[in-house]
Amino acid sequence: MKGRVASSAPYNAAPQSDVHTAADAVKSEMTLEGQLGALQCHFTWDLEPSRAKLPRIRDKLQDIGTEGGRKWLGHIYNLQGYVHFKLGSIEEARSFFSRAEEAFRQMRGTEEGPWLVVTYGNQAWLHHHQGEEAESRACLSKIDVLTEDPPMKGLHPEICAEKAWTLMKFSRDQKLLIIVNYYFRRAIRMQPDVVEWQTSHVLWFVNLSKHSETGVKDNIMEKLRTAKEQDPENLYLAAVYFLQLAKKGKPDQSGARELATKILRNPVSSYSGIKPLLRFYRTFTSLDGAVALAEEALKLHPDERYLKRCAALSYKWKIWEKDSCSSPSLIEKGIRAHEEMISLYPDSSFIKKMDLATIYAKSENTNTKAKAEEIFQQLLAEDLEPDEQQILFNKYAKYLFFTQWQPKMSIKYHMKAAEIPIKTSHQKSSIQLLEKIRHRRENQEVDRFLSRLKESQK
Repeated sequence: MKGRVASSAPYNAAPQSDVHTAADAVKSEMTLEGQLGALQCHFTWDLEPSRAKLPRIRDKLQDIGTEGGRKWLGHIYNLQGYVHFKLGSIEEARSFFSRAEEAFRQMRGTEEGPWLVVTYGNQAWLHHHQGEEAESRACLSKIDVLTEDPPMKGLHPEICAEKAWTLMKFSRDQKLLIIVNYYFRRAIRMQPDVVEWQTSHVLWFVNLSKHSETGVKDNIMEKLRTAKEQDPENLYLAAVYFLQLAKKGKPDQSGARELATKILRNPVSSYSGIKPLLRFYRTFTSLDGAVALAEEALKLHPDERYLKRCAALSYKWKIWEKDSCSSPSLIEKGIRAHEEMISLYPDSSFIKKMDLATIYAKSENTNTKAKAEEIFQQLLAEDLEPDEQQILFNKYAKYLFFTQWQPKMSIKYHMKAAEIPIKTSHQKSSIQLLEKIRHRRENQEVDRFLSRLKESQK
């Protein structure tokens, strides 16, 4: 192949041309399915999200936007293409894979490179599924050129980074977490100068403990601080840093206000930094401050659905503020915001429907109150995935206890949530509440249930 230099290989080693001839012969004997199965792309990475999860992933990717996810745009388009394929939207999938190809070329400033291996693999699989075998083989030929000249030994760092970024969007399963960490570390070790890989790796670590009240561990905090220095223009990273710093007992109020000004000037994106900043205001400034920031952002960008989502979240926080009595006008704002948001996210608003139900229950209007139970009954009648059932049972149990004052029914649904064998914060919440009931009321039914559950988990 061109550009090769004569080597000092031992005299009994096979000539390079013979090696390639043998490799080509092996490939020619492989079936098309065999060659496709050996590719590194979304179709071979065991990405099997539930049918219910696919729309949520699609909507999250859409909310990143083309500006907010500029450095990851190729990866975003590739994943959007795969999700649309799984949802049966073939032409949408084809369009997104083409956009991914163009995005990588623009970002890398060159026509071809190993960063296109995953995209060509996706295109090869899509053509194959559509019976377009000639086009599929053409994509395989492009991959051969990228991986053989010069020969690619092992996975290229670009492939490792895209695989890590993609896998982290799918699950918090412990096995998958180990794989994500492995591929990020491998990519960074081979190309330590790519700042966005290091930033995403650190943010992934932070996200694993985002619900912790005390923040991330000290070693992750140090990595976060370093990432902020290396990636100073990343406002999402800055917002996450301020939030974690505050959890460590060092809230920077003036820094947060300055950051809010910058975020409001920038294009809207789920990675603009507004959501972690809202969490900062909620916990370390005031809920009124969080509501004001969300409303100001929405005033500047009234048609952005992601900001409507943020506003609905801030209203929910304010309505459910501990030891407070929400005004009818605030409850009405919360209801309108959630109803509109559900209409904007019709296929991925499962949890938001439950949030709306709990706000309905706060209303003084009898007809509005009745809508809360209607929503829960509709959801209980649906054919849900086990993880969705667990969330629903936990939230319905709390609604029954705190709003409907039905402790016996509440216990029943906490048990139903706890016995679903998926370790989540919702299962943990139900078990903790059942433990309190057992100790405070000496409830024998709950005691027997928790004893059986403990035995089954051994």
